[in-house]
Amino acid sequence: MATAAYHHGDLRNALLDAAVDLLAADGPDALSLRAVARAAGVSHAAPYHHFADKAEMIEALTIRGFEVLAAHMREAATSGGEPLDRFRASGLAYARFAFDHVALFRLMNRSELRRGASVAAAAEAGYQVVEDAVRASQAAGQMGSGDPGAYARASWAMVHGAVMLCLDGLVEESAARAPQAFLDEVTLILGSGLIPRDGGPDAPFTPGPCEPA
Repeated sequence: MATAAYHHGDLRNALLDAAVDLLAADGPDALSLRAVARAAGVSHAAPYHHFADKAEMIEALTIRGFEVLAAHMREAATSGGEPLDRFRASGLAYARFAFDHVALFRLMNRSELRRGASVAAAAEAGYQVVEDAVRASQAAGQMGSGDPGAYARASWAMVHGAVMLCLDGLVEESAARAPQAFLDEVTLILGSGLIPRDGGPDAPFTPGPCEPA
């Protein structure tokens, strides 16, 4: 498949496709321009038309991962239903991407890669989906009137933390066996905790309109 893409003038994407497959099969240590070229069915020199070195290829792979993640989250957040349901759906989309692409997700979140401006900008796109979903929920009266940025950051931290607990095997056995169900619970409680309620911000809350998928 990668070779066919190359013959149609899409060498860069063919190489990144091959890199994703190598990463999933053998981990980040298997990534090299030579190995990716071999997997894509092109000459060892071919990757240098698009990447100066391995680091540049990994950066491109990371950016692409964040672009795909943001697209999945955006689709979930605009898929219909009440704004609070769409907010929750964006978090579930984040989790599904992580569970479906574990090696890529871990690579994307390596701290040394996140320092680059291009990677940071790509990562920001996914966060913006969450903040937009918060604003839409607030406008519909389904979420409290707090700072949308603070709500979005807290939501991201909660979902990302739950995902990492699953990936690292640090949750109870039932959650480890069914991580998606665990994220259903997490996002349900998250959404319920953000809904406006009588008695002010210190009042206790009960589950809101979202139900586990």
